[in-house]
Amino acid sequence: MTSTVPALGTRTAEGSALQAVLLDMDGTLVDTEGFWWDVETEVFASLGHTLDDSWRHVVVGGPMTRSAGFLIEATGADITLAELSVLLNDGFEQRIGRDLPLMPGAARLLTELSAHQIPTALVSASHRRIIDRVLKTLGPQNFALTVAGDEVPRTKPHPDPYLAAAAGLGADPARCAVVEDTATGVAAAEAAGCHVVAVPSVDPITPAARRTVVTSLEEVDLTFLRGLMTQMR
Repeated sequence: MTSTVPALGTRTAEGSALQAVLLDMDGTLVDTEGFWWDVETEVFASLGHTLDDSWRHVVVGGPMTRSAGFLIEATGADITLAELSVLLNDGFEQRIGRDLPLMPGAARLLTELSAHQIPTALVSASHRRIIDRVLKTLGPQNFALTVAGDEVPRTKPHPDPYLAAAAGLGADPARCAVVEDTATGVAAAEAAGCHVVAVPSVDPITPAARRTVVTSLEEVDLTFLRGLMTQMR
């Protein structure tokens, strides 16, 4: 976990209940959820196995231990979890080295949060090596803290990553807004007690208490996020 936490006094604009914004990475800020499936398909093809497209909905948004473990069991591939994790991370790193598109509205939102000095964390189930590579595109200066999936005892859908991010920023989870694209990430954020904005990337997500669903990050700005704190108490 890396951190450049600002002084506590800068964590929120005067009069706002919003203390921090915690952002997922794959499928939320960068359009890479499909990349993971492509790499998984290619790796298993090299091992002599064809992935069933229906499995994509099982592995999306989850930690590599869960998704890779499921695919090994489903295919019967003769490979260990550790060996497969290396192949998947290598393949993904090569893939984003060729192309790393941002989701619509991502650059504008990051710029706005940075300009208003809103403490912002990147919270991902991806490993540190992948996060650091993606940060070169997203801009490390836009984040006071980053939390990787291989740096917490339990990653998403457990609340640990979001609790760690809130604690690292000196924020109350109940006064944090989380932006996520999958049910797994939403479950983690809600278990941590955060307000959630869901921007579904693969599977639909339904609105619920303390959960707002939008179709694009282009609908999300600082005014919108601050409004969540008063609308959803």
